[in-house]
Amino acid sequence: MKSKITIEKQRRAGRPRSRQTRVILIDRDGTINVERHYLSAPEQVELFPKTAEGIKLLKSLGLDVVVLTNQSAIGRGLFDSERLGEIHTHLENLLTEQGAVVDAIYFCPHTPEDNCDCRKPSIAMAQQAAKDFNADLSQSFMIGDNVCDIELGKNIKATTILVRTGYGARTEGEGKTSPDYVVENLYEAACLIQKLL
Repeated sequence: MKSKITIEKQRRAGRPRSRQTRVILIDRDGTINVERHYLSAPEQVELFPKTAEGIKLLKSLGLDVVVLTNQSAIGRGLFDSERLGEIHTHLENLLTEQGAVVDAIYFCPHTPEDNCDCRKPSIAMAQQAAKDFNADLSQSFMIGDNVCDIELGKNIKATTILVRTGYGARTEGEGKTSPDYVVENLYEAACLIQKLL
């Protein structure tokens, strides 16, 4: 199923650039904020400690930071895109209060049964981010806590970083995917990227 990618927030996309850049692709639930089963209300959003510091560090390196999130709850009828917008507004407000900002949030509203091309580990959301931010995905980074995040990163030949927050420790233990690096949290991922660059 070929589907239009949904871009919820986009501040800097489309800015003319003379050369391709790197982009940081970050999973939402379990990586930026505490995992909730089908997080469905703004008040359920809880940032992990040092999440904002990690994003600030990435931005200080001159990198575009975008969020890629599977949101099958929409496809399942548990809530709608308007409610998701409220959740993302609250998430951004929590980050802003700590001096951090993301450049865009992309989400896939489909269920696995829809066989779309945007649900991670499929690559359409990443491809859209690359287009919007003139980024070279093979020189970029994918950070997440789940197999689908790491496999997406591998599919676009990005450097993959598994965080142990959310489902990350379980993902590491199960050994169903092979990230390039494993760290404790998003802040440590940002510090690693700083060293790698």
